[in-house]
Amino acid sequence: MATKRITAAAVEGLASGAVIWDSEVRGFGIRHRARDRIYLLKTRIKGRQRILTIGRHGRGAWGPESARREAIRLLGLIRDGKDPAIQRDEAKAAPNINTFAARYLTEYARPHKKPRTVAEDERLLKLHVLPALGRNKVREISKSDVARFHAGMQVTPVAGNRALALLSAMLGWAENVGERPDNSNPCRHIERYPEKPVERLLTAAELARLGDALERAAQRWTDASRAAWRKECERQAVALELPPAEREAWIKARMPRRETTEDWRAIAAFRLLIFTGARLSEILTLRWEWIDAAQGTARLPDSKTGAKNLYLPPGALAVLGGLPRMAGNPHVLPGGRPGAAFVGIQKPWQRVRALAGLPGLRIHDLRHAFASVAVAGGDSLFIVGKILGHRQASTTERYAHLAPDPAKAVADRTAERLADLLGLKRGETARQRRRIAS
Repeated sequence: MATKRITAAAVEGLASGAVIWDSEVRGFGIRHRARDRIYLLKTRIKGRQRILTIGRHGRGAWGPESARREAIRLLGLIRDGKDPAIQRDEAKAAPNINTFAARYLTEYARPHKKPRTVAEDERLLKLHVLPALGRNKVREISKSDVARFHAGMQVTPVAGNRALALLSAMLGWAENVGERPDNSNPCRHIERYPEKPVERLLTAAELARLGDALERAAQRWTDASRAAWRKECERQAVALELPPAEREAWIKARMPRRETTEDWRAIAAFRLLIFTGARLSEILTLRWEWIDAAQGTARLPDSKTGAKNLYLPPGALAVLGGLPRMAGNPHVLPGGRPGAAFVGIQKPWQRVRALAGLPGLRIHDLRHAFASVAVAGGDSLFIVGKILGHRQASTTERYAHLAPDPAKAVADRTAERLADLLGLKRGETARQRRRIAS
């Protein structure tokens, strides 16, 4: 049995079937098989002789020095009571992102998340996460892998942020089920892309136009009502000071697209959304047995944020009081099939918003309108968030800039009291303000 220092020259001169054992590292050797030269380590693990394969010799694989260092590392693990073969087998069996994503959806997402959220997770995985990271081992994915993945989505920053959040949730769950060490989530401290808010805050004039459009859409159109509507649109165009070149196009876009009335369920849904600030799904799935008209609430057993009270102010109760009840259907807005809820909301909305001259307005913006009017009226962010069912205060704080400045209000009240103590008349302070303003 040849024993000498394994070098590149010795490896290249090794005959087929021969073995060289290294003179420096006990048990480290190389064997020339039919085609390849294979580095190996012969040692004892828990009293049993074992031969561990290090790898093939060659460019892009192992060389004498790198293989020797690996042999020394393996011997160190064995001295510490570890079995490198078992660790190697565990590493091979460890799941990659492809297989782990399927487990995450089955064992965590579907039992704990809303169906709509699960569908979005599946979409993000299919389009973004799996094509980029699917082959990476869950336990080996690093912060640089995640940073590279997120940087590659800078053209679609919102999708990039959502994909990063999903990946973070998956790898956090991997810690819980033992597929990664605790506190090893590589998605932490990856800076998200800035996102521009997309909500539309309606002005008082726009809300008035929306109210007129809902009122008009609930009635059948006639030649007289069309003419009256056009005249009103012309008046509003002049009030808005639209340029003459744009005025006719704006009026034409607001003319009705059908002769018949809009579906009463759609009109009721829009009005309930305005009066309650509810999510669309909460209104479309609302049932009569959940409503307590005396208390002015509806107890929703489930919503995006779990069970919640939907507050029904007088305007909402008035809408509900005018709706018919369908026998055999528990929904406030019944669908066309027995027991089903109404779903045909989008096309009526497109026609109503066109009548109002608000072509870009989304249904969800009605929820923002409720919140903005409440905050601008001086109601606290905490209470507004409670009404809307926000789980996090930061969700409501987007409207903070609309709230009256409480510090200025205190300063004004204090100044008025001081003026009274100084014997100044309120009319004098008002005249001074006008003088400064001018």
